[in-house]
Amino acid sequence: MIVKSFAKINLSLSIKGKRDDGYHYLEMVNLPLALHDTIEITHTPYLKDTFVTCDEPHLNALHHNLCTKAVQAMREYFGFNDNFIIHIHKEIPFAAGLGGGSSNAAAVMLAIDKILKLNAPSETLNLIGASLGADVPYFLACAPALVTGIGEIDTPIKAKDSYEVLLLKPDEGLSTADVYKNCDEFERLSIDTRKVVKGLETGNPSLIAEGAGNDLYPCALKRLPVIGEYISMLKEDGFFYVAMSGSGSAVFALTQDPKIAKAAYKKYEKKGLNVILTKTIK
Repeated sequence: MIVKSFAKINLSLSIKGKRDDGYHYLEMVNLPLALHDTIEITHTPYLKDTFVTCDEPHLNALHHNLCTKAVQAMREYFGFNDNFIIHIHKEIPFAAGLGGGSSNAAAVMLAIDKILKLNAPSETLNLIGASLGADVPYFLACAPALVTGIGEIDTPIKAKDSYEVLLLKPDEGLSTADVYKNCDEFERLSIDTRKVVKGLETGNPSLIAEGAGNDLYPCALKRLPVIGEYISMLKEDGFFYVAMSGSGSAVFALTQDPKIAKAAYKKYEKKGLNVILTKTIK
């Protein structure tokens, strides 16, 4: 079975508090992107182990990545002994705040459910996904959503429009754990999540730009100042909203005008930057 594993952007990310276990309460607006990894999963019941390979060299050695853990978690819950050969063709940048690892895990879970005909309820898959990582349940549905709790509670949003998205990714990545661990040292931003949701539902880019923000940005900026430089550059290119996604280090820019997006793509490609042109999925 060959499946697509989609990326996402955090259109807005507001931190609402911190639990005793270190996890933060969040209020996010997530949008899935057409950008995706491709995962090939071969059912190998005759093998004694599951093998995960990846065409990204620095990820290929990670035997205990989220895909491996996803298989183990599914096996423990449903009690099967089957194994799989899983190959990941990467297109989603690593350590970018685009959810690549969590998306891969969710895609593998859904594929195993189909291959083994488990017919698992979505509530069960969400429970298993949450045990792997707070972002995984979002990718099981992979649709525009208001995401709350520690990232495991999704409320669907009916987005009126889709948007052209330009991504700029610095060569350096950022550790999600490190950014979250240190984000409380910085003042919270003025974010109006309800305004962002309304902007998506009514197709009003101005509302989105007025309400959105990312509370992780100040912390990420201190660790990787080039993120701020990228945001400043993109703001001069005619996009209606520019921000960092998740814990970084990728920066995204939104527009409804394909000409603006294509012109910026060619501009940054000529500069030799890591640039990707994609769009949101509504």
